[in-house]
Amino acid sequence: MAPPIVRGTAAWRYFGDFRDALLAGQVLVLQVAHPIVAAGVRDHSDYREDPWTRLMRTVASLSIYVYGGTKGAQAEAARLRKLHRSFTGISDGRRYSALDPGAYAWVHATLVMAPVDAQRFFGRPMSTSELTEYYGQMCGIGRILGVRERDLPPTWPEFERYYREMIAGFGPNETISTLFETIDTVRNPFSRMSDRRWSKLRKKYSTAQMFLIRATLPPEVRDRLGLHWTAEDARKFARFRRVTRILGTMTPPSLRTVPMRAVGKLNVWLRAHPWAYRFFVRS
Repeated sequence: MAPPIVRGTAAWRYFGDFRDALLAGQVLVLQVAHPIVAAGVRDHSDYREDPWTRLMRTVASLSIYVYGGTKGAQAEAARLRKLHRSFTGISDGRRYSALDPGAYAWVHATLVMAPVDAQRFFGRPMSTSELTEYYGQMCGIGRILGVRERDLPPTWPEFERYYREMIAGFGPNETISTLFETIDTVRNPFSRMSDRRWSKLRKKYSTAQMFLIRATLPPEVRDRLGLHWTAEDARKFARFRRVTRILGTMTPPSLRTVPMRAVGKLNVWLRAHPWAYRFFVRS
């Protein structure tokens, strides 16, 4: 069992940084770029209705491992693996399982990389010693989740090579196309907001989300997906990065992770009280 992640260590400081949320679209695209993950999401997820629910559930689950303590982590790991055993099907004439070791490891890998990318884009890049500590901690979380030791490299430099090799094989697929369409047409989640007002808000949301996806995807993946990126886009993103970096610097480190820490603690409590979990969380 991996040791608990304590206050002040790299995973504690960076996994729940509020700036990580800006990578949500990028992470979702890279996850479903994997053919097995794409098939599982297509067949077993309601992402067409709410494309971010799956990602938010994954992040909320991981928050338990980072901020919820050892007992919470063990219980959540057992729950997740039990849930995913039923996610099977046929894709391209072959049977697949959501617990396929390579696909299962890749989903975890995208969540390992996201805070590193967030700091590179919007903060201060992690130092070599921070990356070593952070990656060791996230590998420990992977073991709790059931990611086999041989399915993720043992060191950060090797992980970077693995990550580059994985994305080198990714290209367009049906699930990514549907995701992009859904971002443009996502339904109104607010019962008190008129469809007319939501239509205007949705357009702004869609434009912002697709901009962040285009900005933060690895350039080679962005090109293969046919997402245009201009010199003006690059200048706009540079300005956005500067503003976000300043806001992050102005926020005390202890406050940057408050929302995610709260989510982790809340999820531990909800998991321990099934009646509350059923009431507050859609199954």
